[in-house]
Amino acid sequence: EVELTESGGGSVQTGGSLRLSCVASGYAHNSGAMGFVRPAPGKDREVVAAMDSEGAFSYAKFAKGRFTISKDNDKNTLYLQMNSLRPEDTAVYYCAVEPTSRWLLIQRIPDTGIYWGAGTQVTVSS
Repeated sequence: EVELTESGGGSVQTGGSLRLSCVASGYAHNSGAMGFVRPAPGKDREVVAAMDSEGAFSYAKFAKGRFTISKDNDKNTLYLQMNSLRPEDTAVYYCAVEPTSRWLLIQRIPDTGIYWGAGTQVTVSS
């Protein structure tokens, strides 16, 4: 069973930084993709950033140039470094993993074959 545990959320002022972490257990990291997802106005959710097992990555438009996704396979951990944070980045950020597919990499969220963490709150004040 795949289990995901996020950490690193918090409260910062505009322009501040946070680093989210997601520890994955029960996931081999040699296939599929992982990413961070957040709720979006007018949509159910949106993929913030994702990385597949070969190191390919993608970002939502709002994240490009500000956020950096990385992973440490030895620690089974995915990271999201968030810089230049804005009030509109305020949300609960969820870690997600697809062990056998890579929809997250193309900014899509599948209905099945995906596991979720409990989320970590990010609050950016002006």
